[in-house]
Amino acid sequence: MPLSMPPPRLSSPLAACLSLALLTSGCAYLQGGGGQVADPDSPACAPFRQWQDTGGGRVEVYASLRDEVGEAMQAAWDDFARCTGIHISYEGTGEFEAQIQVKIAGGNAPDVAFFPQPGLLARFVESGDALPLPPGAAQRAEEGWTEDWLDYVEHGGELYGTPLGANVKSIVWYSPRFFADNGYEIPETWDDMIALSDRMAGDGVTPWCAGIESGEATGWPVTDWLEAAVLRQYGPEVYDQWVAHEIPFDDPRITGSLDRVGEILRNPDYVGEVQSILTTSQQDAGLPLLDGGCGMYMIGSFYASNFPEGTDISPEGDVFTFDLPEMNPDVGRPVLGGGEFAAGFADRPEVVAFQEYLATVDYADRRARAGAWFSAHVDSDLDALLNANDRFAAELLRNPDTVFRWDGSDNMPAAVGSGTFWRGMTDWVNGDDTGDVAAYVENSWPV
Repeated sequence: MPLSMPPPRLSSPLAACLSLALLTSGCAYLQGGGGQVADPDSPACAPFRQWQDTGGGRVEVYASLRDEVGEAMQAAWDDFARCTGIHISYEGTGEFEAQIQVKIAGGNAPDVAFFPQPGLLARFVESGDALPLPPGAAQRAEEGWTEDWLDYVEHGGELYGTPLGANVKSIVWYSPRFFADNGYEIPETWDDMIALSDRMAGDGVTPWCAGIESGEATGWPVTDWLEAAVLRQYGPEVYDQWVAHEIPFDDPRITGSLDRVGEILRNPDYVGEVQSILTTSQQDAGLPLLDGGCGMYMIGSFYASNFPEGTDISPEGDVFTFDLPEMNPDVGRPVLGGGEFAAGFADRPEVVAFQEYLATVDYADRRARAGAWFSAHVDSDLDALLNANDRFAAELLRNPDTVFRWDGSDNMPAAVGSGTFWRGMTDWVNGDDTGDVAAYVENSWPV
């Protein structure tokens, strides 16, 4: 998922819990924000004692999370700021991928930035701008996350990012009530899913919601489809080779997987007018699930916050998700997902303290209680997750048998993953030949 995607709408539980978090945090009597502390010795500030000797200071944070989502994130570290006297200045943007490069090239790097794309972060590791995690943050990261997560930000034996939020992308949204009313069942295999799509079409239901418009990031939802298909059909080894460019983008296995995706996304019997996908925003595309306007929508777990206030997100409710069915019984159901990493560009004491705190389970649980978010931290409190779908996705990631792979486009070189890959998938939806599109992306790969 690109960091520049517009902010999702939030359901009422998030808004309510954000207010509740601020009122019941235990630091409500601390006067002011931005590091002004009334009583740092209070019991409410006990979780932050180890960082109270930094002498305050200011930390500039840059990311894409805006509006209510950005506010919820800041609320999760608000008590840390008040109890340590560290002022945390946050800026959210819808053009992170482009602007983070402008900032760093211009000598105006933020102290900390949140990257959903390890491939983009790697660019700044190679340039020497990004700094290795401070030892305290690195230790906490190693204790809190599995190698499946940390490998993406390890360079030269050092970690350059702390995992933050997590999401699962190899899932399908549907309406349990609509399925029950029409006698539809969750498919167990890809062929079952195609058969269900045919049945829905025969019933006069549009089987699939689809929309790929996302501003400068238009096209990214199709990358998730292709990544999930490659991972499920050929397994993690081939997937890793593809993402690392050890096999070309136009390898027959990749183009074959894209053609399988085309059985759905370029099929007017399944999606309606195919051209409409180009102009339908990914935020709005899944909303017809609520009134039977479509049957299924494949997009990440983060989509929960796009549904209107009062939507019942539960296994028997208005909407929920199921794991994308297996395509190859020898591969099973590896999980495709993503998230964000916090990377540092300064090493002042207050920046180090903030990076250490972001790597704690305390931060993960406080952010989870603010709603519409979960972490892959091994010790995170699942009971802190207010959304049943977040818990479903978090349990998938925590399952010791789960094979997890990061979103491929986010881990490819930025010029490809958030450039030619997005544009190529847009052209493909618009009718361009599969082989031509794959060759276009392949030829764009940095030498």
